[in-house]
Amino acid sequence: MPTQTSSKQLLLIGASRGLGLALANEYLKRGWHVVATERDSNTSKLHDLLRIAQSRLEIATVDIAHPDQVSALRARLALRQFDMLFVNAGVGTRDMVADISTDEFIRMMVTNALSPMRIVESFQDLVLPTGAIGIMSSGQGSITNNENGHYEIYRASKTALNMLMRSFAARHADDPRALLLMAPGWVRTDLGGPEARLSVEDSIPNLANTMDAQAGKPGLQYLDYLGRKVPW
Repeated sequence: MPTQTSSKQLLLIGASRGLGLALANEYLKRGWHVVATERDSNTSKLHDLLRIAQSRLEIATVDIAHPDQVSALRARLALRQFDMLFVNAGVGTRDMVADISTDEFIRMMVTNALSPMRIVESFQDLVLPTGAIGIMSSGQGSITNNENGHYEIYRASKTALNMLMRSFAARHADDPRALLLMAPGWVRTDLGGPEARLSVEDSIPNLANTMDAQAGKPGLQYLDYLGRKVPW
């Protein structure tokens, strides 16, 4: 499968479908060893990659909204080291403030903002000093770029994620690792919908190139899939 081999290791949280699945596939093509997680094996397409992964894919089950499951995975990987931790897990909604229930608002914020940062806090010490810690954000998390007000709950969850990651970076100002908030663009997935401008093939290889180029560069960056800075 790979056109090259590598000793690099990726811990990819949220890879059962869509962009996460595509990222797992992309890094396997690059010869990386990938530990990828799914929330539910019954609905995951991740297992389709096992037959072509040449023993370089490990699959773990975790729902990052459940701290006990996160702790169990952390214990399982306690002796491992990774070149990159990337958190892709998240959910979307088109609900507006006037429509969304309190319970659904809480679910969005827990899944898209709090839970990814809990992963970063829990697994950061497994990432090598020369490595990178990244999270899938969105261009819609940019306050500056919000000129139409659509998807306001989803936007708010990603803006909250960005702020929490910025706080993490401030508290770890001497961390030598790259810290990345990635905006993949509007991609045709279940979340992005069929009208999205980009295909997965347009986004993911470029996003991986951008992340790989940042390895070893300390500090927090909010970047799109082509490596362009996204305004906060």
